[in-house]
This record gives sequence, structure tokens and C-alpha cells, in this order.
Amino acid sequence: MGAELSARVRGLMGRARDDLAELVAFRSVYDPGQYPEQECVAAARWVVDACADVGLTEAGLHEMPDGSVTVVARKAAPEGKPTVLLYCHYDVQPPGDETAWLTDPWHLTDQPDGRWYGRGAADCKGNLVMHLTALRALGPDLPVGVVLVAEGSEEQGGAGLEDFVPEHPDLTRADVILVADCGNVAVGEPTFTRTLRGTVNVVVAVDTLRGPVHSGSYGGPAPDALVALIRILDSLHDDEGNVTVQGLESGQTWDGVGYPEGRFRADAGVLDGVALTGGGSVADHVWARPALTVLGVDCPPVAGSAAAVQAHARARLNLRVPPGTDGQDALRLLTEHVKAAAPWQVKVTVEPEAVGEAFSAHTGGPAYNLMSGAFKEVFGKEPVSQGQGGSIPLCTVFQRTYPDAEIMLFGVEEPACLIHAPNESVDPAEIERFAHAEALFLSSL
Repeated sequence: MGAELSARVRGLMGRARDDLAELVAFRSVYDPGQYPEQECVAAARWVVDACADVGLTEAGLHEMPDGSVTVVARKAAPEGKPTVLLYCHYDVQPPGDETAWLTDPWHLTDQPDGRWYGRGAADCKGNLVMHLTALRALGPDLPVGVVLVAEGSEEQGGAGLEDFVPEHPDLTRADVILVADCGNVAVGEPTFTRTLRGTVNVVVAVDTLRGPVHSGSYGGPAPDALVALIRILDSLHDDEGNVTVQGLESGQTWDGVGYPEGRFRADAGVLDGVALTGGGSVADHVWARPALTVLGVDCPPVAGSAAAVQAHARARLNLRVPPGTDGQDALRLLTEHVKAAAPWQVKVTVEPEAVGEAFSAHTGGPAYNLMSGAFKEVFGKEPVSQGQGGSIPLCTVFQRTYPDAEIMLFGVEEPACLIHAPNESVDPAEIERFAHAEALFLSSL
């Protein structure tokens, strides 16, 4: 059966590329302030049609509490057979500076390295195409029940499926949940993602004056909002770069597969001679400890700036927290720290944007062991497990809503994909291998 499925999947790779090219062409960034909402709706309708084409006859659009649209497509299980949920998302990150791309981000492009380039090629439209390819390889008479869920606002971290699933549990109920929004430690190295960090996003605003004033006439005693913000931000890390939010544990260690420093430096594009930050191992920091990133700062740009003391400045912060740290507690501690660190009695507000809980998968169940065997057969080696520094709050919602379901995380998004960055790409061999493994799993379940 494995050899037959392998041949079927290989024969479908041309179709997979066509599917991905059509999907990448949708500018499906769920941010109406930047991109037309119709792009997301058009992408969602494409997914509905594709699901119907692979035999998921009960396919429809569902509006989420945040206004986005999620596709849920189903085919009931044969008598006595289990149901498997296949998760992915069709929304993508903005491309950022398009001049930094080697290719048009909205046009799937083949490059000499054999990879396919385009925004969402890996995260997560590549995983969506992988699901569709696996289902096509099995044919219309699916051996198990299938629910395919394609989310429309995952990248925004808002209240979408996380609120919807508990209110409509029967719509997405399943015995096994396959979350394809992760990746291998390296191309060709089959990998389960065992843990995910939770996330806290806030916007910190500092106000000091009624408006900007002349830096010569008033600079010195006039409190500079930007300097105050800089001091607040500086308090969030120590000299080594460890997170220092008061009350937040930051000394955890990772007990799974390691992340060699050399590979991390290459994956992250760290410049020669620049040191990594924090104490402990790389795996400790990206999978077991909190990380705090300044996502953006509102202040005058250098070009065109005036000689003035600033009255207002703000920053957007992203705090990632590991399993064992409650998201709401992390939000409270970060808020308290920021306000306590503010100098000169400046006015500070902390506006929460999103809170997502960390996740830890249970391993060793019968479905997990079956998928491990499928990975070994397809990739030719035993799978490993890793943590992931990113966040998928929906996984915790699935775990709470369906406590008896086995949840597995994997996907095509290995480090060379450069997800969320310019020149995102996917190795088509990863799509092929995972589609084969997923089809083998579904046929064996």
C-alpha cells in the first residue's frame, strides 16, 4: 500500500504545484487596513471548492467572532471508523518590504535551488495543499471520517476559532487531530512538534507633554517620551539578553532533541561575529523559556526628524511563554513590570491585543505510534520531537474541547522556509513526503 500511495502522490505533484500557485496568488492577509477583505473571502471559497473536489461534500464558510471566515469541510466516517481533523490556515503574513524579495511574493516561483517561492508557500498554504494531495491520493472513498478546517485569521492571533470551537463542538469533533502548521528540524528529518509557547501581545504607550517642544529651549527638564520608552524596554532584558519580567520564570531547560548553535545561527541568519543572547542552550531559549520581542516602535523616523523633545511614543511587544506559564498571568506580570519600570512618573498605558495559551502534546498513543510508523516508512528514519517557539493557541482549545482526542503537530515549515520573512519558500519534496505519510496514516487508521 505504501508503494502504491507513493506513486499516486508523486503523480499528483504537478496538481499540487498548480493548487499552491493559485492559493499564493490570493493576498489573503486578514488585516482590512492593509489588504482587501475580499482576498480572504476569495481564498476561502477556493478552499471550499477544492474540498468538494476531493470528496469532502459537506463544505461551507463559517464567520468567526473576529469577523474572519473559516472553512469547515466534512465527510462522515464509515460505520465504526474514526474521524480525523486536518487543520491548516489559508491566511498569511504581510510580505513586508517587497523590495527584499527575489521574486514576486504573490506569484509562486520556481528557483534553481528547487524550492517554490511565495508568501504562504509554506506557512500555511503549503500544508493546505499537502492535506488536499493526501486526500486525492486516497480517492473519494475515504477509509475514515475527515474534517478539514482551514482558518482565516491565524496569523493575527485574534479571537477566531479559539472562541468558535467550544461553542460548536460537534462541527469539528474528531478522534485524532492533525495540526499541519509546524515543520521538520531540517529538510527530510521527520519531526513531531511536542510543545508550543503561548503568546501575549501588548501595545505600550508613553505620554509626557501636551505636544513636542523645542529640544534647545526645553530639552533637559522636559521629560522625553521616547527616552522613557527606551528605558522601559531596556528593563525587559538583562545584559546577556535573558528576559527579566519581574515574577516570570526564565530559567527552564529543554529535555528533548537539541538545537545546535551552528544550525541555529544559519537558520536565523545571525551575522558573523554577533553573539547569541541569553544563558543556557539554544533549545532552552526557543522551546522552554520565555522570549520578549519588540515588534515595532512608533516614533519620528530619522529622515525628516525635527529638533524636538517627544511628547508621545509607543511600542508593540510580543511575549512568548512556555508550557507551564499561564497566559493571563504572563500578561499581568508584563503589565505590572512595564508600569513599575516607567521613569519620572510618565503616563503609561498597556493595551492587551491577544493572549494565547501554551500547549504540550501527549505522545505514545496508538494514533501517534501509527503516524510514527508512517513517518519512518516515508522518510526512511525514525521521527524526532522538538518544541516550537511559536504559538498556536487553538491547540490548547482542541485539547480542552476534545480531551480524548490525540493531537499531533507536524508540517512542511522547516527552517529554510523563512516563514514570516521575505523570500518565503517551500521544498516540494516536503509536501510530497508529508502527503504520502498522511495518506498512509489515514489508510491504516
